[in-house]
Amino acid sequence: MYSEERPTLVKDPERLETILKELPLEPGVYFMKDARDQILYIGKSKKLRNRVRSYFRDTHRHMPRTAIMVMQIVDIEFIVTDTEAEALALEANLIKQHQPHFNVLLKDDKKYPYLCITWSEDYPRIFVTRKRRKNLKDRYYGPYVDAGLLRRTLSIAKRTFPLRQRPQPLFKDRPCLNYDIGRCPGVCQELISSEDYHKTVQRVAMVFQGRTNELETILTQQMEKAAEELRFEQAAQIRDQLQGLERLTAHQKVALPDDTVSRDAIALSSDDQFACIQLFQIRAGRLVGRLGFNADAQAGTPGEILQRVLEEHYSMVEPIEIPAELLVQHELPDADILAEYLTERRGRKVVIEVPQRQTKAELVEMVERNAQYELVRTQKVADRNAQAMQDLAEILDLPDQPKRIEGYDISHIQGSDAVASQVVFIDGMPAKQHYRHYKIKNPAVRAGHSDDFASMAEVIQRRFRRYATDPNKQRVGNPDWPDLVMIDGGKGQLSAVVEVLRELNLLQELNVVSLAKKREEIFVPGESLPLKTEAEQPGVQLLRRLRDEAHRFAISFHRKKRTDRMRRSRLSDIPGLGQHRQKELLAAFRSIDYIREATTEQLAQVPGIGPHMAQQIYEYFHPATRDDYQTTARQVI
Repeated sequence: MYSEERPTLVKDPERLETILKELPLEPGVYFMKDARDQILYIGKSKKLRNRVRSYFRDTHRHMPRTAIMVMQIVDIEFIVTDTEAEALALEANLIKQHQPHFNVLLKDDKKYPYLCITWSEDYPRIFVTRKRRKNLKDRYYGPYVDAGLLRRTLSIAKRTFPLRQRPQPLFKDRPCLNYDIGRCPGVCQELISSEDYHKTVQRVAMVFQGRTNELETILTQQMEKAAEELRFEQAAQIRDQLQGLERLTAHQKVALPDDTVSRDAIALSSDDQFACIQLFQIRAGRLVGRLGFNADAQAGTPGEILQRVLEEHYSMVEPIEIPAELLVQHELPDADILAEYLTERRGRKVVIEVPQRQTKAELVEMVERNAQYELVRTQKVADRNAQAMQDLAEILDLPDQPKRIEGYDISHIQGSDAVASQVVFIDGMPAKQHYRHYKIKNPAVRAGHSDDFASMAEVIQRRFRRYATDPNKQRVGNPDWPDLVMIDGGKGQLSAVVEVLRELNLLQELNVVSLAKKREEIFVPGESLPLKTEAEQPGVQLLRRLRDEAHRFAISFHRKKRTDRMRRSRLSDIPGLGQHRQKELLAAFRSIDYIREATTEQLAQVPGIGPHMAQQIYEYFHPATRDDYQTTARQVI
């Protein structure tokens, strides 16, 4: 590990020159590291020495983001590769592994949805989501700009192909109505093998890969073969699937000179802050997908941003989804490297072109216009949030706009299962990665006895006590330190929080307000009357959105905790059934009702539940059986 005092390379020109001379004039990947030996940035180049040296020349011309990174570089490491394409592939893998801060270009703000296929499961699910999970076997398509079209496409696919319709079985021992009407192949009862079901899902995946024409050809051949072999019912099913595919592909036809070539067109529109990127996927002359990405406009030139978007996007797709032709709005700095990399992955030649006239140029212009409309929408949202934060700062007499606002709420039913929520808004938008929930530990808060004041005081004490125990802990500039704390409630909740912050010696450093529900009144410490505001003021509306989100998040966690308690309370009455076995039972049967309906043989198959325990569980839910057994035993005696 390097010492914190080790100088950066810009302050140690002799060591910088030594490191630069050691870099070879060969293709490879380089690592920029800071004083704590953390990787700041991972890049690739045809000639490592020339590329790395460019960071330390004419630094005044760098983008602000690049200039900040260069000021932190303490060491540089590298890996040499045989070709530029190998360097690009290695860079993509290393970025996924290390996630360096200055490599994060695309903003994961959940703005656009993905389609997910869970190939990690024996019977894969297909659903729309705005969050990518980390399972490497699952496959994500998107992000799609038109969420409505995506959901309609998935709906038609589920009506066209027999697919799993429910995330959980409706019945324990029989399929539901979807099986009877042919919508589901009976996944819940495993009436279809995992291998056969995977084949069905693979056909659906071809739709979202843009391979609809290929799928239509395959189905047509199978329909004709089934008809020749007098399997007319199967042929009719395939005919219905072909008709469903026609409905899927009935949208926009793009006029291009060569409809047989698969191509993607990408363009962006940006201002000083935002860069909105659109990527149109065109297969056989049809627009099969419109993807959207958001990036930091200060991350580089337009060509550099497009290059990074394409690298990140195509590193996530299957080789068969890579098109033969890429139409780009701006020259890419490493277009030849990207083309070689994509050609190697696809197994066939990939061309990258910046069209200047005729139909292809008009296509790129159409993509750019869509990116411009998206930029306008993004700017409107940003302006609305900025106006709301400025108005809130004026209402509360804050020196600056509150960039990070935290909201807290309590949820319970007459004191039972009491929980609290912490939600975070950054720049007026929900930052769900910072959300947190709390279980109230105060023994005085129990079923039949609630105390919202004590519960809120406990949560605030747990949230900020580490700042009290460490007086030197950074506040200003710390991304974890809020500019404003909002409490859901009136003067009582606010007074309880103020008392806690006073004990922690944080009251003078933390801005706290409460928002009462009935009249949307804002209370501040030291004032008995609410502030004079109007319900429709932008700042008040921002606090209301924060309050509603805290309320939603608290209720969701309370319901989950209450459901878990009700499940455990029934099982806890069974002698000898501990927490681990209870979890195994619920994992196997998913509900108390299913456990009640299970036979002793089915119960005994659960890990950790032997025949004796299975009999005890069965008798607990069927006391008449136990009484009959005891009566029979007495008669025998």
